Amino acid sequence: MRIIIFYNNETWCMIGYHAVSVIADAYLKGIHNFDVEKAYEAMKATAMNLDYDHVATFNRLGYVPDNLENESVSKTLEYAYDDYSIAQLAKALGKEADYNYFINRSMSYKNVFDPSTGFMRGKDVNGTWRVPFSPNTYSYDFTEANSWQYTWYVPQDVQELINLEGGRKWFIAKLDSVFITPTSSKQNEDEGIVGAIGQYWHGNEPGQQIAYLFDYAGAPWKTQYWVHQIMQTQYGNKPNSLCGNDDCGQMSAWYLFNILGFYPVCPVNDQYVIGSPCAEEATVNLSNGNKIEMRAIHYSEKNIYIQSMTLNGEKWDKTYIPFDAIKNGGKLVYVMGPKPNMKWGIAPHSQPFSISVKIRNRGDINTL
Repeated sequence: MRIIIFYNNETWCMIGYHAVSVIADAYLKGIHNFDVEKAYEAMKATAMNLDYDHVATFNRLGYVPDNLENESVSKTLEYAYDDYSIAQLAKALGKEADYNYFINRSMSYKNVFDPSTGFMRGKDVNGTWRVPFSPNTYSYDFTEANSWQYTWYVPQDVQELINLEGGRKWFIAKLDSVFITPTSSKQNEDEGIVGAIGQYWHGNEPGQQIAYLFDYAGAPWKTQYWVHQIMQTQYGNKPNSLCGNDDCGQMSAWYLFNILGFYPVCPVNDQYVIGSPCAEEATVNLSNGNKIEMRAIHYSEKNIYIQSMTLNGEKWDKTYIPFDAIKNGGKLVYVMGPKPNMKWGIAPHSQPFSISVKIRNRGDINTL
């Protein structure tokens, strides 16, 4: 028998430099008992690295070319999110030049979006799209996934992705297609371990935020429906109930967030996006001694749609919860029903944060 131990060793099998997201999120949410300037120096050095997985080429071209690096599209998208994380910490530390630089790099996802297909797609160093192309293909350009899963990996700027897809109507229709488009015969071989619902693969975790993107397009009842479908089909209380590998607790974390009815689509933002609670009540004991208490009135297997909601006793019609509203404890009360309330959470002011909306409304940066 041969035993291979990966604990505490870098295997270089995953992509991006996501430690920057963890550090930025911690600092922005009030954890300051570390040398943040030294941490920031390490974050910036990582993002400017000249040797690792063509980060330098990404810096120069705005994307990772598929003829120079495998998993090029996934790396482009994940580098862009990581750069957004660095930008947020830079802004908090008063480093405006760095903020402008990294916020612009965080828009690099646009460079691998092919408007002729409506999908993220690999292209070479000369800007030529890879052919042949099918979003269903489990390919060289994606990390353990295909374009159906990775096209939605723009957590920092969902509104602009909506714009690229042709607007809300088209965006919603395409999101619907994720869950109903069948997997290929090759993908079906792995369906038991990837937790497939159409082209949504919960168990392999390439797009666990996808169900929440309906909120950004003004259709929160669709988020509520699909969250419950995922909870019902991908989890259970038997030894074989978990549909995938619980990488660093991600599968379990998704489950616990969704019990409470919200999820951090873009962690370094101060917003948790509302889905739908999946229990009658729950309490979270915070490290500061306070509690988050959740109650779902009339919740049942059929009553999965939010009819109304209060946050800390106040009527709430937004599809996100600000971190400040619950960081010192809070009370969430949902009123549930069997049919969607298509008037709740649909106003433009009700939708979660996106970079492009902030840029247009507040003029945070001058050029993109």
